[in-house]
Amino acid sequence: MAVPKRKTSKARKRQRRAHQSLTAPAHSTCPNCQAPTIPHRICASCGTYKGEVILASNNE
Repeated sequence: MAVPKRKTSKARKRQRRAHQSLTAPAHSTCPNCQAPTIPHRICASCGTYKGEVILASNNE
């Protein structure tokens, strides 16, 4: 079994983990109802996409 010859320093360990940070999810606002939505998806609150009604909502 392989055993490390030297202890991994804090700097080397942190440099290796520098690319593992999380990115915030992208979001935009719906042009129809101004609700926050995920880009390139149907709006969950009003059911529109690119100005067209895709899903008929029950509250309308």
